[in-house]
Amino acid sequence: MKTKTLFLFAIAALLFMFPVNALACACCSESDYYFSGPTDLDEYPLSQLKRMRFDRTANLFFSEAGIEEHSKGIAYVRENYSFSPGSPLNNMWKFSFRSGTNSGMLGLLLPAKLWDHDVDIHDNKVSAGGGPLLYKEWRLEGEVAGTGIFKVGFSAPAKYRLVLQGRGNACDNAEDFTNWRLEVRGDGADYAFYGKLLKPTPQR
Repeated sequence: MKTKTLFLFAIAALLFMFPVNALACACCSESDYYFSGPTDLDEYPLSQLKRMRFDRTANLFFSEAGIEEHSKGIAYVRENYSFSPGSPLNNMWKFSFRSGTNSGMLGLLLPAKLWDHDVDIHDNKVSAGGGPLLYKEWRLEGEVAGTGIFKVGFSAPAKYRLVLQGRGNACDNAEDFTNWRLEVRGDGADYAFYGKLLKPTPQR
């Protein structure tokens, strides 16, 4: 009887142990891990987008060619803007920019899918979830409209690409992403902004 009792205790311990290990390893990445492809912008990724907090400064990208070469479609051009993004709502994400009394809003129509890119870049960094620390991107693309200082660039339709960049394990969470870049392209618009992501709001 004693031997049987010990055997049952051992089986129970194994049953409790394996689900925990399976959960821990669900986010583990392997050496040379690579995933790049579309995924539905459904409840989970949308919930993570809503948790993201943006730094209040948006920087206009420009190269040695000069700021004028990278600001087509902006009526009031500055290197930096006060930045106030809203929360994704009703398939729209509104980004507001201001410099002094001049302001404008870019409204991003959310796509049905986002592009998920996770890859081992072989820099020998290890993630908290186990395995290599992956470089990752979420990319959203779609139609965009503008008001205020951006209105001049929308005499013709334009598209946007929003790239969220970061590092992490094989699971994607708002905590992974640390930088953003927003590109707007069209016949009347050609510019890009970039900035930092802050610590996200707590998971509910």
